[in-house]
Amino acid sequence: MPFSLPPLPYPKDALEPHIDAATMEIHHGKHHNAYVTNANAALAGTPWADADPVKVIQSLSQIPDDKRPAVRNNAGGHVNHSMFWTLMAPAGHGGGGAPSGPLATAINAAFGAFDTFKTQFADAAAKRFGSGWAWLVVDGGSLKICSTANQDNPLMGQAIAGCSGTPILGLDVWEHAYYLKYQNRRPDYVAAWWSVVNWSAVADRFAAAGR
Repeated sequence: MPFSLPPLPYPKDALEPHIDAATMEIHHGKHHNAYVTNANAALAGTPWADADPVKVIQSLSQIPDDKRPAVRNNAGGHVNHSMFWTLMAPAGHGGGGAPSGPLATAINAAFGAFDTFKTQFADAAAKRFGSGWAWLVVDGGSLKICSTANQDNPLMGQAIAGCSGTPILGLDVWEHAYYLKYQNRRPDYVAAWWSVVNWSAVADRFAAAGR
């Protein structure tokens, strides 16, 4: 099947006041939907038209040259956003707090403490010039923080995305993700976002990534 827009796992206003309903409606219904539409158009008539979107972004070198930029941007946007929605939950109802179990142990081992991790991750998000994402990835059995430009994803590999690994947490820092509520105050958006991070979903991705 061609790519399709996944439904949000919660109502559009569920992440209020940290992420406003108007932003969620535009972000999901307009921006993400456009990535789906454009990716399908770029892949139509190719052997990748019905492929898994993750496989597509992992195989960009095999995409025809004339279609590759559109696929990179739009299939990347689809994969990134499909993950992003699942990594959030209403504050106090699955969102916020701190990780536990093996994920917490791994974060402490990699960064020294959860608060140190948060500071470093927020720094990566705030300092990403222009549009892009901040990521927590499993790479070589260890947790690492990196950021990518535009709709690049670590699964695209170091040569394309500038970092590599299996992402288990990602934060969208495109202006469309926060500008209606936070205007140019990206650090404020990042600080508020911690209140809706679904650490249970991150832990599931960490377990599935293999260590």
